[in-house]
Amino acid sequence: MLLTVNKFRTLFIPILLLSTCWASGTEHAPVGLWKTFDDRTREPRGTIRIFEENNALSGRIETSFKPEELAERCDKCSGDRKDAPIIGLTIMRGMKRDGSDYGGGEILDPETGSVYRCRLTLSSDGEKLFVRGYLGFSVFGRTQTWVRVSF
Repeated sequence: MLLTVNKFRTLFIPILLLSTCWASGTEHAPVGLWKTFDDRTREPRGTIRIFEENNALSGRIETSFKPEELAERCDKCSGDRKDAPIIGLTIMRGMKRDGSDYGGGEILDPETGSVYRCRLTLSSDGEKLFVRGYLGFSVFGRTQTWVRVSF
């Protein structure tokens, strides 16, 4: 059975449209590059790269928009992050999908060396990430909003 150009178009175009619909309906994931903001000044602070590692999400500091931070080290951190350079520092570990959110991991505040439990919630358009660090229960914490730079 030979396909003519018209039959090919008749079969190909609906398949292409359906695959486009399926692709646009796919769920967003937080993997990618995110711009962070200073809690006090609301000015852009730097970027965090979220990546998948060992079936979980991790995040590391990629850049800082403050020149004085480029040479800083995490002197208040403990364990394997003690005195590590801030740029390249993994601050988020062990985040796993939990329904439509991600949780079960931890996030580090390099300024204080404190480690918090963490929950990630992605906006419906995938362009904002709500990062909640907390102690014990989620109500005892704070949320930062990160803005997607790229996938």
